Amino acid sequence: MRPAFLAASAAVLVLAAACGANGQDAPAATGAPVETRPPNNPDQKPAFDGQTRAPSVSTAVAMRHQVVAEGLEHPWGLALLPDRRWLVTEKPGRLRVVTAEGAIGAPVAGLPAVAARGQGGLLDVILSPGFAQDRLIYWSYAEPREGGNGTAVARGRLSADLSKVENVQVLFHALPTYDGDKHFGSSLAFAPDGKLFITLGERSDKPMRPQAQDLGSHMGKTIRINADGSVPADNPFVGREGARPEIWSLGHRNMQGIAVQPGTGAVWTIEHGTRGGDELNLEKPGANYGWPGVAYGIEYNGQAIPDAVTAREGTEQPVYYWDPVIAPGGMTFYDGAMFPGWRGNLLIGGLGSKHLARLVLKDGRVVGEERLLTGLGERIRDVAVGPDGAVWVITDEENGKLVRLAAAR
Repeated sequence: MRPAFLAASAAVLVLAAACGANGQDAPAATGAPVETRPPNNPDQKPAFDGQTRAPSVSTAVAMRHQVVAEGLEHPWGLALLPDRRWLVTEKPGRLRVVTAEGAIGAPVAGLPAVAARGQGGLLDVILSPGFAQDRLIYWSYAEPREGGNGTAVARGRLSADLSKVENVQVLFHALPTYDGDKHFGSSLAFAPDGKLFITLGERSDKPMRPQAQDLGSHMGKTIRINADGSVPADNPFVGREGARPEIWSLGHRNMQGIAVQPGTGAVWTIEHGTRGGDELNLEKPGANYGWPGVAYGIEYNGQAIPDAVTAREGTEQPVYYWDPVIAPGGMTFYDGAMFPGWRGNLLIGGLGSKHLARLVLKDGRVVGEERLLTGLGERIRDVAVGPDGAVWVITDEENGKLVRLAAAR
């Protein structure tokens, strides 16, 4: 069992008065953008007002963050159990149960082996919508294969004592197999109709990039399947010759966050761009989000992205993009009681930026942005909301932490 610790002290964040930060129906904010660094590509312009560098907003209440547990090795996914304990994945291949008081359990037995190198390993974990009856959990991981690896999604029954996963079934294998260590994706979400969404990267290497536009490949796609792994008959490419029927949308780079909007059921994804090209997208069936030919930003080496433009007919614009990037991890919609002014807002983990981003939405656009947990100083990988409305995050570090952000008492 790994050690678990309760932080000796909690950090208190006292934030300035709110300015238009009242959730989904908030008026547009008027503050200066929270981002003050120069863009990586100053020659690129947004397609519409507010597509980048939204006005700054701030929260009116004092907040406190508390390190509840530490000693997790590069945690990746976070899911709340009905008894208020947390399932936490560790990238090397372990699934842990962590209590709200910070006790970390022994690894849950029964998970298949993972390809734990580079960005690969054990990734996201979510509960079945019917968990109270079926005790099923779903997880994504980099699957070792002959000739390489690929993202896979499995499900299994979590035992009543939380010690093992039984009757494991691998429901989805991303194809083709590739011998690489980057851009596996992969986050998971159930829609209100019970369909399972899976986000996938295009595997990063330049020879693989064109597969994001190839309907015969799962690379760089959002996937939609039934909970048993079968293909829904109404998927947009079902019956098209040469197309993989699981595909919901295409043209993505590396999506590591997905969230379903309360009330509307709309599916939102977030993806890593190159320098200056992180994107927030509203998913549409059959839509093409452009990568690699349509993108904001520049290559990591400072050069232009080859043959890329920022807009092209037949492709979707991101709802929002960051230049410079925040390197986004997981995300969730806030629908809790502790911060009623946040309802309908998106909370997004920032890896490279080491903060939690709060985005205020109005009419499908971002109208305000706030940066939280900046004092934590760690890569924020995933975020979830607890039963009382407190916000929980995990940090992607060798000594990874489970952190609770709540209103100060």
